[in-house]
Amino acid sequence: MKLSTRNQLKGTVSSITEGAINAEVTISLPGSTKITSVITNGAAKNLDLKVGDSAYALIKSSNVIIGVGVTKISARNIFTGKISSIIEGAINDEVTVDLGGGHEITAVITKTSVTVLELAVGKEVNAIVKASSVIVAVD
Repeated sequence: MKLSTRNQLKGTVSSITEGAINAEVTISLPGSTKITSVITNGAAKNLDLKVGDSAYALIKSSNVIIGVGVTKISARNIFTGKISSIIEGAINDEVTVDLGGGHEITAVITKTSVTVLELAVGKEVNAIVKASSVIVAVD
Protein backbone atom coordinates (compact mmCIF):
# COMPACT_ATOMS: atom_id res chain seq x y z
CA MET A 1 0.00 0.00 0.00
CA LYS A 2 1.21 3.49 -0.84
CA LEU A 3 0.03 6.47 1.19
CA SER A 4 -0.12 10.18 0.52
CA THR A 5 0.62 10.94 4.16
CA ARG A 6 3.95 12.76 4.20
CA ASN A 7 5.10 11.75 7.67
CA GLN A 8 5.39 7.97 8.02
CA LEU A 9 7.42 7.20 11.14
CA LYS A 10 8.12 3.56 11.97
CA GLY A 11 8.71 2.45 15.52
CA THR A 12 7.66 0.07 18.25
CA VAL A 13 4.50 0.20 20.35
CA SER A 14 5.80 1.00 23.83
CA SER A 15 2.49 1.44 25.67
CA ILE A 16 -1.25 1.07 25.22
CA THR A 17 -3.68 2.56 27.73
CA GLU A 18 -7.32 1.69 27.16
CA GLY A 19 -10.13 3.95 28.27
CA ALA A 20 -13.88 3.48 27.97
CA ILE A 21 -13.92 4.43 24.26
CA ASN A 22 -10.40 5.34 23.19
CA ALA A 23 -6.92 3.94 23.60
CA GLU A 24 -3.75 5.97 23.99
CA VAL A 25 -0.96 4.34 21.98
CA THR A 26 2.67 5.38 22.29
CA ILE A 27 5.09 4.50 19.51
CA SER A 28 8.81 4.76 20.28
CA LEU A 29 11.07 5.53 17.36
CA PRO A 30 14.66 4.29 17.34
CA GLY A 31 16.43 6.74 19.66
CA SER A 32 14.43 8.71 22.22
CA THR A 33 11.52 10.14 20.21
CA LYS A 34 8.03 8.97 21.23
CA ILE A 35 4.75 9.70 19.46
CA THR A 36 1.39 9.44 21.19
CA SER A 37 -1.83 8.66 19.31
CA VAL A 38 -5.41 8.45 20.51
CA ILE A 39 -7.45 5.91 18.56
CA THR A 40 -10.66 4.06 19.31
CA ASN A 41 -10.52 0.82 21.25
CA GLY A 42 -12.12 -0.80 18.20
CA ALA A 43 -9.27 0.38 15.99
CA ALA A 44 -6.68 -0.91 18.46
CA LYS A 45 -8.45 -4.28 18.50
CA ASN A 46 -8.73 -4.40 14.68
CA LEU A 47 -4.99 -3.68 14.41
CA ASP A 48 -4.33 -6.36 17.08
CA LEU A 49 -1.90 -3.93 18.75
CA LYS A 50 0.39 -5.21 21.45
CA VAL A 51 3.33 -3.65 23.27
CA GLY A 52 6.48 -4.56 21.37
CA ASP A 53 4.77 -4.66 17.95
CA SER A 54 6.17 -2.72 15.02
CA ALA A 55 3.86 0.15 13.99
CA TYR A 56 3.75 3.36 12.01
CA ALA A 57 2.71 6.81 13.18
CA LEU A 58 1.16 8.56 10.16
CA ILE A 59 0.77 12.33 10.28
CA LYS A 60 -0.46 14.56 7.48
CA SER A 61 1.87 17.51 6.99
CA SER A 62 -1.12 19.86 7.25
CA ASN A 63 -1.67 18.58 10.82
CA VAL A 64 1.80 19.64 11.98
CA ILE A 65 2.04 23.03 13.68
CA ILE A 66 5.38 24.82 13.91
CA GLY A 67 6.17 26.88 17.00
CA VAL A 68 9.17 28.68 18.41
CA GLY A 69 10.03 28.39 22.10
CA VAL A 70 6.94 26.39 23.04
CA THR A 71 7.04 25.37 26.69
CA LYS A 72 3.45 24.54 27.60
CA ILE A 73 0.63 23.52 25.27
CA SER A 74 -2.18 20.98 25.41
CA ALA A 75 -0.96 18.96 22.40
CA ARG A 76 0.64 15.66 23.47
CA ASN A 77 3.34 15.57 20.80
CA ILE A 78 5.88 18.39 20.98
CA PHE A 79 9.09 17.62 19.11
CA THR A 80 12.10 19.91 19.23
CA GLY A 81 14.45 19.98 16.28
CA LYS A 82 16.16 22.15 13.70
CA ILE A 83 14.75 23.14 10.35
CA SER A 84 16.55 21.17 7.65
CA SER A 85 14.70 22.63 4.66
CA ILE A 86 12.07 25.12 3.59
CA ILE A 87 10.47 24.74 0.18
CA GLU A 88 8.62 27.87 -0.84
CA GLY A 89 5.24 27.76 -2.54
CA ALA A 90 2.85 30.43 -3.73
CA ILE A 91 0.63 30.31 -0.61
CA ASN A 92 2.13 27.68 1.68
CA ASP A 93 5.68 26.62 2.45
CA GLU A 94 6.88 23.13 3.28
CA VAL A 95 9.04 23.09 6.42
CA THR A 96 11.03 19.98 7.34
CA VAL A 97 12.33 19.61 10.88
CA ASP A 98 15.20 17.27 11.75
CA LEU A 99 14.28 15.56 15.03
CA GLY A 100 17.64 13.80 15.34
CA GLY A 101 18.25 10.08 15.20
CA GLY A 102 17.50 10.07 11.47
CA HIS A 103 13.91 11.23 11.95
CA GLU A 104 12.24 14.17 10.25
CA ILE A 105 8.76 15.64 10.34
CA THR A 106 7.36 17.89 7.64
CA ALA A 107 4.76 20.63 8.04
CA VAL A 108 2.92 22.63 5.42
CA ILE A 109 2.21 26.10 6.81
CA THR A 110 1.39 29.49 5.35
CA LYS A 111 4.11 31.74 3.96
CA THR A 112 2.89 34.36 6.42
CA SER A 113 3.62 32.02 9.33
CA VAL A 114 7.11 31.33 8.00
CA THR A 115 7.74 35.09 7.86
CA VAL A 116 6.18 35.92 11.25
CA LEU A 117 8.11 33.12 12.99
CA GLU A 118 11.29 34.14 11.14
CA LEU A 119 11.87 30.53 10.11
CA ALA A 120 15.14 29.62 8.41
CA VAL A 121 17.22 26.51 7.87
CA GLY A 122 19.10 25.70 11.08
CA LYS A 123 16.63 27.44 13.42
CA GLU A 124 15.43 25.42 16.41
CA VAL A 125 11.66 24.98 16.42
CA ASN A 126 8.92 22.82 17.85
CA ALA A 127 6.83 20.55 15.64
CA ILE A 128 3.48 20.07 17.36
CA VAL A 129 0.90 17.36 16.64
CA LYS A 130 -2.29 16.58 18.54
CA ALA A 131 -2.53 12.91 19.53
CA SER A 132 -5.88 12.67 17.74
CA SER A 133 -4.13 13.63 14.48
CA VAL A 134 -1.79 10.64 14.56
CA ILE A 135 -2.99 7.59 12.63
CA VAL A 136 -1.59 4.22 13.68
CA ALA A 137 -0.84 1.60 11.02
CA VAL A 138 0.71 -1.86 11.00
CA ASP A 139 2.13 -4.07 8.25
